[in-house]
Amino acid sequence: MTEPAVDRDHLGVDLTDVALFADGFPHEVFSVLRRQEPVMWHSFPEGLPGPHDEGFWVLSKHEDIQGVSRDPGLFSAHDGPQLSHQPEIAGTMLVNMDGRDHVRQRRLISAGFTPRMVKRLEHQIRRWAESIVDRSLQQGECDFVSEIAYKLPMNMIADVVGIPVEDRDWLFALANDFLQGDAPGRHMSREEHLGIQVEMFEYAQRLGQEKRVNPQDDVWTILSTVEVETDEGERTSLSQIELDMFFLLLVVAGSETTRNAVSHGLVALLDHPDQLERLRREPSALPQAVEEILRWSSPVSYFARRATRDTEIRGVTIARGDRVTMWYPSANRDEEVFDDPFRFDIGRTPNPHVAFGGGGAHFCLGANLARRELGTLLEVLFERTRKIELAGAPSFTPLGIFNPIMLFMRELPVRLS
Repeated sequence: MTEPAVDRDHLGVDLTDVALFADGFPHEVFSVLRRQEPVMWHSFPEGLPGPHDEGFWVLSKHEDIQGVSRDPGLFSAHDGPQLSHQPEIAGTMLVNMDGRDHVRQRRLISAGFTPRMVKRLEHQIRRWAESIVDRSLQQGECDFVSEIAYKLPMNMIADVVGIPVEDRDWLFALANDFLQGDAPGRHMSREEHLGIQVEMFEYAQRLGQEKRVNPQDDVWTILSTVEVETDEGERTSLSQIELDMFFLLLVVAGSETTRNAVSHGLVALLDHPDQLERLRREPSALPQAVEEILRWSSPVSYFARRATRDTEIRGVTIARGDRVTMWYPSANRDEEVFDDPFRFDIGRTPNPHVAFGGGGAHFCLGANLARRELGTLLEVLFERTRKIELAGAPSFTPLGIFNPIMLFMRELPVRLS
């Protein structure tokens, strides 16, 4: 790998420059950071629009990211995983809660995913995967991102929530607009972006009211009515704002991360035909292949935390109140943890990737569902196709520094036979 020339002024890195992410995650930059400045202070450029801190710490090493993830008392999630200030939603969503509030909401949400419901969802994943792949095979050539990779997680989320089929295309389009609302070049005002959020909240509220009046056999009915006991012995349920925010988290974050992982996974397999052939020849290798695809794709670029007191990381002083960012794709290429990290190997073991976070209290609640979606879709895709080839180069949309996903694969033209 050719590494860029750097200097000591932030090593010449500007992670707020969307051009840096135009062709995918800049792994060559983070290779330099891991070696030369694994704990780096990054100032925001003067005049950068939007409310934010003066700057943030960039962590690029696997060990440090795990350490921050597993110490929520020292590194608070309250302000959210993004670097922009959003005080109106601080402490209202699973990803920006700490302590007892986080434990309470996680316990409530977990209550919706009973063993029977999880088994039912696994059956639905297979059914959707077969339907989506068969439809794409009839076309012969399609955009893999929009026609396959996006449709499976969105329909599964819609099944989880119990969204009527006739509402799904409208909701999927709305969620996509919301995700890309802050992307450079979209020219969507803050008011328009908030308007989409309100529209999604209003839909979630109508849906919840309908579930309470006419209960259905789905997770959202359970979440709209479930009560659990806290550690203090009190009965508690999800409030309306908590349901709204979890709906937003499911529809936007849950769909986009899986779409990215599936799309990057297919590109990796096509770029490494020996690995693809091995997967076709050895279906039993699929679980390990899923883990390698998750490491390789790392669909979330960073999460942010705020230091609750003065501390040190690798001898560097982190002041109370500083924002600290954990860069997962970099951790997943850490040379001290992964042997030959830029080699795609579906048999890699061990594979302690941090694609779902670095462990601890905020480990992704949907990790097992995402693994199942990715594995089932690949299984069905290779069962039903004889040949898959790229019909064009993948294209990306950078979302900018204030969206922790940072970028997503926009298009991936493929031919299926």
